[in-house]
Amino acid sequence: MNNKRILITGGAGFLGSHLCDKFIGHGYTVVCMDNLITGSMDNIAHLLGNPQFTFIHHDVTNYMYVEGNVDYILHFASPASPIDYLKFPIQTLKVGSLGTHKALGLAKVKNARFLLASTSEVYGDPLIHPQQESYWGNVNPVGSRGVYDEAKRFAEAMTMAYQRYHGVETRIIRIFNTYGPKMRIEDGRAIPAFMSQALHNQPVTVFGDGSQTRSVCYVDDLVEGIYRLLLSDENMPVNIGNPDEISMLDLAKEIIDITGSKSDIIFKELPEDDPKIRQPDITIARTRLQWEPRIQRREGLIKTIEYFKKRLGL
Repeated sequence: MNNKRILITGGAGFLGSHLCDKFIGHGYTVVCMDNLITGSMDNIAHLLGNPQFTFIHHDVTNYMYVEGNVDYILHFASPASPIDYLKFPIQTLKVGSLGTHKALGLAKVKNARFLLASTSEVYGDPLIHPQQESYWGNVNPVGSRGVYDEAKRFAEAMTMAYQRYHGVETRIIRIFNTYGPKMRIEDGRAIPAFMSQALHNQPVTVFGDGSQTRSVCYVDDLVEGIYRLLLSDENMPVNIGNPDEISMLDLAKEIIDITGSKSDIIFKELPEDDPKIRQPDITIARTRLQWEPRIQRREGLIKTIEYFKKRLGL
């Protein structure tokens, strides 16, 4: 035990639950806060009863109270896939604005270091490639996706204001596309959709012509990046993601190949404001955090497919 106590908002979600495991593994006492709007108790069930772990069922857009000392706050509460923020647009805006404000207020009172989970979506549909942290982005504020992009941009501004005005120690991570076990099957993002369809030998749905790219990072690599950033002195935004870029069509083909599926690929209309390209410049992470992804895409996809097979009872 290292006597450090950490609050993770959104701790029952995909990334949050992996962070609970990571910090408990490093001897921290973890307080997990989640309203379960998109998180799941299944992700943290194995931690219930662990003396290092506490779960608080709470909506972080309301007043936040945590008894005792808190050394670190990781603000990961938010719907995070297009299907979620189209279903919960106002909650998405509120958790990025009011939720960030409440979490930062708690960090100020507790004298805790605060880490904001921001996103590559702050770059919108980028006009530069790859995306560096200095890029201001190309976001449509009134598009249907804008609720997530602008919530996170506001959250970054609020975080920097608390750093500059109140002297709160803050860190900002810009997370690029991440995948791995504990993703929801009905998440709506490409990898869970492709895997679920392929494992059922159903047609795999690719949007547009499939030429749009993403750079996908396995969750264990991302979590290590978050851990290093939190404990670093880097107080400006840092990209964490895997620069290994792939088109959606090639990703679909790779998943069909790994699963041995008989699925065909079908094409549907591209959603509004779907970014055409996405690739992180991770120079800062490499040079200042000594971090870079270690798990190759195929290895990570195989691990994730095994998880989905279990979840689907296959």
